[in-house]
Amino acid sequence: MEHPIFEIKNLSYTYKDKMETTPALRDINLKIDKGDFVALVGPNGSGKTTLIKLILGVIKPQKGEILINGKSLKNFDAWQEVGYVSQKSNSFSKGFPATVREVVLSGLTKEKGLLRRFGKKDRKKLDDVLELLNISDLKEKNISLLSGGQTQRVFIARALISNPSILVLDEPTVGIDARHVKEFYDVLLTLKEKSVTILLVTHDIGVVVDHADEVACLNEHLHFHGTNHEFKNLGEAELSKIYGFPLQLVSHDHERECCS
Repeated sequence: MEHPIFEIKNLSYTYKDKMETTPALRDINLKIDKGDFVALVGPNGSGKTTLIKLILGVIKPQKGEILINGKSLKNFDAWQEVGYVSQKSNSFSKGFPATVREVVLSGLTKEKGLLRRFGKKDRKKLDDVLELLNISDLKEKNISLLSGGQTQRVFIARALISNPSILVLDEPTVGIDARHVKEFYDVLLTLKEKSVTILLVTHDIGVVVDHADEVACLNEHLHFHGTNHEFKNLGEAELSKIYGFPLQLVSHDHERECCS
């Protein structure tokens, strides 16, 4: 029997300091199967980034359990199978003395170690992933000279070069113009065809629901998890209740836009 890629059971997390406690997540239950493309949406402060940190093992659950491919998070050791792109990738490049080639190849260090040399197969992986993301011409450029959209694609390439079976992205389209956003989603659909499991955190509801298989809507609790079709059929009143403020859904051509 094949296990879900992610299985989250009764997960809760609260931030604590000397003065107060702030609940971030309460009793989250969520399953994501192999090859699914799931969009995780919700307002600012809804717990999306906290959930990603828990899934990646950056912070530990205070209550509940996370399984990856049937293994408890504390026993999971196949991190080379997990690619991750942070929403802070753009800020990394400022003044950093490295070429695109060097940054992308650094994505192989999880499987090769820090001091191993890169061989012919590695250089082939590099060329393939740069071509996939349409940035082959940037290969020898210093990353500090790139635009925000170019930089983000470089870090997506870095996440993909190890050929992960799972890809986690936290607001990956921030700073990318509309044309490159479309190209980005085309890349994700190509990866989905290769059975890569994708978990994408985004505010861009209008675009993502036309691409993702499923949508999970989080605001401390998991208020909704279903197909993109079911999410599109939620009324504005129901969405506004989940988000905690009025939302208006506006159609432009074939895209839906969500704005407060």
